[in-house]
Order: sequence, then C-alpha cells, then structure tokens
Amino acid sequence: MASTFVIYVMICLVLCFLSSPIAQAGDPDIITDFVIPVNATLDGSSFTFTGIRNLYETYPPPTFRLTKIGMKEFPALNGQSVSMAILDYPAGSVNPPHTHPRSAELLFVIHGCLDVGFIDTTNMLFTQTLEAGDMFIFPKGLVHFQYNNDTEPAAAVSMFGSANARTVSVPTSVFTTDIDDDILAKSFKTDVATIQKIKSGLAPNPKA
Repeated sequence: MASTFVIYVMICLVLCFLSSPIAQAGDPDIITDFVIPVNATLDGSSFTFTGIRNLYETYPPPTFRLTKIGMKEFPALNGQSVSMAILDYPAGSVNPPHTHPRSAELLFVIHGCLDVGFIDTTNMLFTQTLEAGDMFIFPKGLVHFQYNNDTEPAAAVSMFGSANARTVSVPTSVFTTDIDDDILAKSFKTDVATIQKIKSGLAPNPKA
C-alpha cells in the first residue's frame, strides 16, 4: 500500500513538472486575448507593424543584415509566442554561430543559396545547402549559423515560437565580454596575442 502511494505521488510530481513553465521553457501563457500595449490606442493599428516597408529601398546591404520583428519592435506580439526576423546576406557574408535560448528557429529561404548548420549536444554537426523555397529547422538552444557561399546575394525569413527568442552570439559572448585573455588563450589552446587580435577584429567600428 505504501509503495503504491509513493508511486502515485511520484507520478503526480512528474506530471506537475512537465506542465510547469520551467519545463516548457517558453513564453508564459496569458489569460486574456492579448496584452494591450502601454498608452496605445486600441484599434487595428495596435496589431499592425509597418517597420519593414522601406527595407529594400537599397539592396543588397553592404554586410549581413538582421531585421528583427519581436516584442520590442512590435509590442502586440507580447503574449503571442511568435516573432520573426528578415535576414539579408550579401555574397560571401555569414550570420556567425549563435543560439536562441527561448525558441527553435524555422528558416525559409526567399532567394539565393545558403549553407546552414547546427551542432547538437554531442558535438555532431548537421549541415545543408538550401535553395530558394527550402526550409530548415534549428532546434532550440543549439549553436547554428548561415553562410552565403555564393557570388549572388541571398535573403531569408526566420520564424520563432517566442515573442522574445533572444540571440546569444558565440563570438561576441566569448570575445567582447570581460573574460580574461589568459583564460581564453588556455581555453582555445593559443596565445594571448592571438586572442587580442580576435578581440580587435570584433570591436565596434568607431566610424560606424
């Protein structure tokens, strides 16, 4: 009898954990139809985003360009668990290795070709060359990249299952924060001079 009770309690705990926000690790559910933006006039314009109307007045951009449409840019997305981004890749450009801790990413290539890939938690690399009309899924939280290894520009749209998927850039997080140069040199099995050279290449351009 006691063992049956223990099993019952354990099953309840597992079910509670699986249904908890921590286990889901996604956007919290809302109990209203939508979240009203602060100081907004509630009409159709509250649910409209016009920030990309003039995006392609000049194309292609000189460097890789990421245009985010998340909760910050489009407040009506708050509580809706969706967001997107438009990615433009001039010839030879790369979207460096990065992760999205709060959502998977579904990439749709609009035109051009892209070499894409991600690394799973066993350090196995999955790569694919995508053409216009192809889609690719980057699992949540895994390091991934896109590279335009072509002489023509490319463009894609990314969709996320979070209003605020966040992006953690691997090069930026590692080399532009305050991690000691000696630690980085030992970690990457190189010398401090090489680390400092990498850091200088990632430093913001004061003329930009």
